[in-house]
Amino acid sequence: MVLQESGEMYLETIYVLSQKSDYVRSIDVGEELNFSRPSVSRAIHILEEGGFLTIGQGGALRLTDAGREYAEKIYERHTILTKCFVALGVDHDVAVNDACRIEHIISDECFAAIKKHFHTMGGNAAQPVMAK
Repeated sequence: MVLQESGEMYLETIYVLSQKSDYVRSIDVGEELNFSRPSVSRAIHILEEGGFLTIGQGGALRLTDAGREYAEKIYERHTILTKCFVALGVDHDVAVNDACRIEHIISDECFAAIKKHFHTMGGNAAQPVMAK
């Protein structure tokens, strides 16, 4: 299943929040993205139906293996694109925002080429850059 940009944003946000805490709730996602409860509830339901996450006791959101893989792919794109833009001299905040938009539409082929070039040039994508 291919998600729309909003679904990818939710997965990426849940992934990032889960790196900070073992207990991620819908309300945490809503606060991070500044989205309303009904919007978050609907998105979480769609992601659950799609097999990307489960909802545990107390409303804890857990990414499935498929959800984690998808989220890691999007987050890697965000991280590497941001670092590439910053390395090119783009202001960090502008780089983060542009990477956020591009990460959802860039082809696998184009991203792989950028990633290869970035690593060849000595880039390191190990550090997180999330600050949307």
